[in-house]
Amino acid sequence: MSNKFQHRNLPMLLLRARESVMRYFRKSLKEHGLTEQQWRVIRVLNEWGEMETGRIAVESCILAPSLSGVLDRMERNGLIVRHRLAIDQRKVFVGLTDQSRDLVDHISRSIEVQYGTLEKQLGRDGLLNAYALLDQLISLPGPVEESEPRKQARIRSKRDAEKAGA
Repeated sequence: MSNKFQHRNLPMLLLRARESVMRYFRKSLKEHGLTEQQWRVIRVLNEWGEMETGRIAVESCILAPSLSGVLDRMERNGLIVRHRLAIDQRKVFVGLTDQSRDLVDHISRSIEVQYGTLEKQLGRDGLLNAYALLDQLISLPGPVEESEPRKQARIRSKRDAEKAGA
């Protein structure tokens, strides 16, 4: 079996790395009755403050349809509050409750212990380098799309070649 690729599967490696890292944190989340998605929402709101649901979806990497259910459960559990602005009823804003802020204070200790374990295993420089490389990957510009005139010329050229060969 021949491999047609010169490069390793970077998206798959990133997913495996995420799973490897999350093993350090799942126990703490489970002990506090939180799902990974709920924790991501809490971390985002804790770091950035109250925000609109669309931005929460982007910042927490949760698709909007999934986020809706996550926020419903979090609201029922007293972890968040939602409200609409008087000037624009279409937008829903979400903030943490005191219960969530207390939870962050409590769980942050065990989370930081796990980060300490990761730092011991990777070394401080290794962890900092991992952060820097991930930040660099996140900030990559999107791929350059083929310009429309060039694309049309390529299609015409292919069509002409097919006609000549027919």
